[in-house]
Amino acid sequence: MNNVLSMVGVVALCAGLAVAGDTKAASCGVSEPAAASMGVMAGDIVETAVAAGQFKTLVAAVQAAGLVETLKGKGPFTVFAPTDEAFAKLPKGTVESLLLPENKAKLAAILTYHVVPARVVAADVKAGAVATANGQRFDVRVQDGKVTVDNANVVKTDILCSNGVIHVIDTVILPSDNDIVDTAVAAGQFKTLAMLLDRAGLVEALKGDGPFTVFAPTDDAFAKLPKETVESLLKSENKETLASILKFHVIPGRVFSDTAAKGASVATLQGQKVTTKSEGGKVLVQNATVLGADIDSTNGVIHVIDTVILPPAGK
Repeated sequence: MNNVLSMVGVVALCAGLAVAGDTKAASCGVSEPAAASMGVMAGDIVETAVAAGQFKTLVAAVQAAGLVETLKGKGPFTVFAPTDEAFAKLPKGTVESLLLPENKAKLAAILTYHVVPARVVAADVKAGAVATANGQRFDVRVQDGKVTVDNANVVKTDILCSNGVIHVIDTVILPSDNDIVDTAVAAGQFKTLAMLLDRAGLVEALKGDGPFTVFAPTDDAFAKLPKETVESLLKSENKETLASILKFHVIPGRVFSDTAAKGASVATLQGQKVTTKSEGGKVLVQNATVLGADIDSTNGVIHVIDTVILPPAGK
């Protein structure tokens, strides 16, 4: 235990130097092999958080969510850890509600949004979207020597652990808590799509666990179709055809825009493949242009497209 506390003291000092902007000094020259040779070994992420004393709420939440054994596992993990003060900034009663047994899944979703399934030290942090253990991605920004994760400031870095690293943040970051269908409805520009999903009997499927990637045509995209096309698809005898077209817009799994931009031919829920590519600085899906990308939801991701894509005929 003394060794664990000693290591916590070392990394806390290093973190303080990092916050002061001295990245080289912040490393303190203590890599894990070097630490081992010194006879000093870090505790795992949970042990380190407990020993630090400023993560009592986080530790209680990890316990309530049933994530202790996971975060004591091999990893490696990078945890963006909100302090007790960060949790105190949430609306009154929020923490108490999340700790209730009936909200265990929601709490786990929030906590895993703070975890990156890899070891990422401060020197390796880059601006951009980062995939979390939750499945959704948060945004990292680097400006004037300061790093933010979504709306949270990183206030300490590189607290080394035996199975990863902790960076301290001053605000709890929250993932989307709406599924794909609710996210589309809330956006307001997918009224036709939402109505057609209902007519095709696909709402419950897209509210399921997934994950799914949906290339979602806007209302304007549907308006580009001949009027008689939409009217025909709304007829009960054409329900199967409508479902086929809509499922051609859905890929199983989460496919973010940076992956799609590299170019791929991927099977849809309809069975046939769609092709994605990057052209002229834009991402294309079949003949449709992606207008808005990477809209996260609890069970997948939405990309907004400007044209309804239709399955190849006769296949």
